[in-house]
Amino acid sequence: MQLALDEAWKYQFLTYPNPAVGCVILDKNKQILSIKAHEKAGCEHAELNAIKTALQNLNPKLIIPNEPNLAHEFICKNHNNLLKDALAFVTLEPCNHQGKTPPCARLFAKLKFKKVFIGTKDENDLASGGALFLKQNGVKVQMGILENKAKELIKPFIKWQNGTFKLFKLALSMNGSMLGKIVSNELSRTYAHKIRSVIDILAIGGQTIRKDRPILDSRLCSSKAPNLCIFSKQNLDSFDKEIPLFKVKERKIYTQLPKNTKFIMYEGGENFFKTFKDEMDMFLIFQSSILNTSKSLCVNAKFKPLYKSTFNDDNYGIYELLND
Repeated sequence: MQLALDEAWKYQFLTYPNPAVGCVILDKNKQILSIKAHEKAGCEHAELNAIKTALQNLNPKLIIPNEPNLAHEFICKNHNNLLKDALAFVTLEPCNHQGKTPPCARLFAKLKFKKVFIGTKDENDLASGGALFLKQNGVKVQMGILENKAKELIKPFIKWQNGTFKLFKLALSMNGSMLGKIVSNELSRTYAHKIRSVIDILAIGGQTIRKDRPILDSRLCSSKAPNLCIFSKQNLDSFDKEIPLFKVKERKIYTQLPKNTKFIMYEGGENFFKTFKDEMDMFLIFQSSILNTSKSLCVNAKFKPLYKSTFNDDNYGIYELLND
């Protein structure tokens, strides 16, 4: 289950508005066949992704379609009992409804899995019921494996389903400075750009705009630039319209957060961080392997790490702020 959780965290935030989910498939001899996650809304759910990879590992000649509905149909007709009595570890209860993608619970039953281990129950009335369906169709189910960690994984999903999820992105040098035009490496920046491409709003401070003159787009992942909310004591007319961010086509720029905004990412300097840190649900913090002579971030804050990894020579983590 930890392998499934770790894989899902790699795609945290990128699955918006869907939850991050991971799945590991083992054959009947308990050998791992695949470790996959849901990567993006509209793409294969973690379970379908893992089953597809497992089948192709067992039979490389299988050419399974990439479109989720076609892949589901193909697998149901061509699985040849290759995964009979297999085991699955899934961080979230498999869905039991047809949406943009097919119901994963029915796929496990169709392929005659022996048992499905589940991290936590899906409380969404529309998608829940997968565990019951599996039991009714002869698949054993064990719920609550690493449940607390599984619930931490879906915190963003729960929050943006019921309100607004707020994420603050920080990029720091090894000595803790956030100053400089480019702080983190290209892989780190690409991940941040991928998040920019799916959020509802990118919140930024007027001081950062005047100083850095950024474009704040998603060019590193060749995707759409985010709409902006600029927090400033001065109105928009006071900004130099030659600053690149104002030249992005079809971009909407607000001075107040629109109603019903579900996912906001904040980017800015030290003052911006101090102003909004207590409102944040999570923090995405990159730390490069480079020392510089710039002033380090000076703020009192204690974090709880939820996930840590690397992008080449950058460390990064996803954190919650701990209250004193």
